[in-house]
Amino acid sequence: MRLRLTALFAMLLMSAARAAPAPQPVEIPLASGVLHAQLYKPDGTGPFPTVIALHGCGGLSGHSDSVLPRYRDWAERLLKAGNAVLWPDSYGSRELGPQCRVKEMHVKARRERVGDIAAARAWLMKQSWVARDRVSLMGWANGASALLWAVRPQSAARDLGPDLGPDFRAAIAFYPDCRISAGLGWSTRVPTLVLIGADDDVSSPPACRQMVEGAHGRSALARIVVYPGADHDFDRANTPLHAAAGSVDAAPERGHPGTDAQARAESQKDVVRWLAR
Repeated sequence: MRLRLTALFAMLLMSAARAAPAPQPVEIPLASGVLHAQLYKPDGTGPFPTVIALHGCGGLSGHSDSVLPRYRDWAERLLKAGNAVLWPDSYGSRELGPQCRVKEMHVKARRERVGDIAAARAWLMKQSWVARDRVSLMGWANGASALLWAVRPQSAARDLGPDLGPDFRAAIAFYPDCRISAGLGWSTRVPTLVLIGADDDVSSPPACRQMVEGAHGRSALARIVVYPGADHDFDRANTPLHAAAGSVDAAPERGHPGTDAQARAESQKDVVRWLAR
């Protein structure tokens, strides 16, 4: 009986693995070098709304995963909603590992990662399956901080050109570090949603509130959702702990499983609504 149950469980696991879509590796030209990325694309010829998704300081991949489980889960959810998802690998492309505890970062959110966003967008604009007027941005932690820099009006003149089509349709930032942006009087040229937990002790919910509220009246639409009781990295609540090892982006041992799980569920709804605007 036990052998039969074990075999059944193994078959279920194999079936789930087959059902999970595999990303397609792509190479995107940079001014110096190549930006490697993982692409999830719906079946068919499109055109599809597309999300450029930006990993946190722990990186995009793991020892056995080209895309870490939390990011793969988001890709699958976005796919089900009809979106293609492009994950630029800002660290692996430069032969770097996780950058969470690196004192002197070689890849900065406001510099190299903003350049990666511009390169990814330029590449997408050349793909026939992309709905050029429905390209959006999503970022987590360090990737979310890069997003905040990329959507500033000051970035448009440098990163957008007449041959690159429409601007980003929307942007969604999960628990970014808002402190520098708040101090600089941040604003955005595209509708931007900030999602953060009220008990986040890595990023700063008050700074994010200040940043978003300060942009009202002189910016494109900016909104913030603060999830009560949720910690930093709340959408990782159902991810195995071993996947979070070595990453400041994740603090599952300090999190609140109940409230984090609720925030994760709410954030999934908020993301779908914001992208469908």
